[in-house]
Amino acid sequence: MPLQEVLLSDYGTASSIPAPVNRLMAAFAQDFRDDIDINLGVGYVNENTIPRDLIEEALHEVLQDPDKYRVCLNYGGPVGSPNLITSIRQFHLDHQVGGLTEDILSNLEIIVGPNGATSLLEGITHVMAPGIVLTADPIYYIYCNLLERMGFEVCATPEDEHGIDPDGLEHKIGELGDRDHQIRFFYLVTVNNPTCSILANQRRQRLVEIATRLSRKLGRNIPVFFDKAYENLIHDPNVERIESGLLHDDLGLVYEIGTLSKILAPALRIGYMIGPGGPLLDAVVQKTSDAGFSAPLINQEIASYLLDHHASEQIAQVNTGYRQKAKSVRHWIDSQLGDHLVECRGGSAGFYFYLTLDGIATHENSAFFRFLARTTGRPEIDGHPADKHPRVVYLPGEFCVHPHGDLVTVGQHQFRLSYGFEELPRIEQAIDWMRQAISYAHTSAEAKEEFQD
Repeated sequence: MPLQEVLLSDYGTASSIPAPVNRLMAAFAQDFRDDIDINLGVGYVNENTIPRDLIEEALHEVLQDPDKYRVCLNYGGPVGSPNLITSIRQFHLDHQVGGLTEDILSNLEIIVGPNGATSLLEGITHVMAPGIVLTADPIYYIYCNLLERMGFEVCATPEDEHGIDPDGLEHKIGELGDRDHQIRFFYLVTVNNPTCSILANQRRQRLVEIATRLSRKLGRNIPVFFDKAYENLIHDPNVERIESGLLHDDLGLVYEIGTLSKILAPALRIGYMIGPGGPLLDAVVQKTSDAGFSAPLINQEIASYLLDHHASEQIAQVNTGYRQKAKSVRHWIDSQLGDHLVECRGGSAGFYFYLTLDGIATHENSAFFRFLARTTGRPEIDGHPADKHPRVVYLPGEFCVHPHGDLVTVGQHQFRLSYGFEELPRIEQAIDWMRQAISYAHTSAEAKEEFQD
């Protein structure tokens, strides 16, 4: 008698099927050719922003000072390195991050995740009771997919260039009716991924007010998690100075999740959360311990040293580079794709543009996608099977909008373009190929079928 498969949990069963984005990127990366194919899809930071010399310096200094950086090659505690927590707190004060003051921070706790900010988000899904999560649409697809695999229901409210619409959110809450008691928390990416829309200060305040009223109505705290992954990369000098949601928090609802991946190095895997102490933070700390005791202590101490000695110049250098790239890429988008462009968001923070094309489908079965993936079946476009022409990978909008939300139709004509990893000449070439892909989509038989559908 043959044995049955291993019995998986509901989460395990859902996770045994790759998420759409993972499947797409894995298929492309399998035979991705460096210096030939162009990656505008995966959100890697630019290699030139990673301060290798400073990291080497920091490692040397940490190892040479065992009195300050105790047992730095041993296990760490699940709350995080005391040195790093002190450095993060001082970094916020020195740079006036979000307008936070010493009085405000003295009443809050800081914890460090086991493996970057994503590990803290994952920890939240484990310690919160399943229910409804309120977020923006387009969604942060990686976390929202995890939430749904963990048994949560994602309720997404469309955003505009200023972030999630508070009026729309209140309407969504109203539509839930008696189901509003199932709401568990708000999850809001302050520089949204995939769009890089920056959540306006006035809206942050209103969102905290909405959560406050809802908490009082339901008789329990509804946390608001502000994911600040890209806030240190606001490189447009015309953007208003960001105000922390913690400034408007009367009930202890607001938690801010930050990362050093974008300004230092993703491989350090440093993510942290700031918020009021209590059962929620205690539970996340225990989840960190369960996951592997702590983030690698040596990485935490390196990050602490870098924040203490090099933060200002490093952030300035990173943002100068991304600002230059954003301006150049936006120029090429306008000049090459402008006639076919309905909307282009981003360019003031982070390293994404989010484009909506006029009548051109962008999903993975579209003529546009197949032209850039070199899978049209036409040798003059694709090249020889053993030596394909250069390919361009991007993130289709169909994966960025919630599959049961209000933006499903328009998402079929959208895509995210990352200008972080690749250098400018290759990005310019890729955008020119996108122009050619639009021309192909207009004239190809498969595109005509798309328009008929």
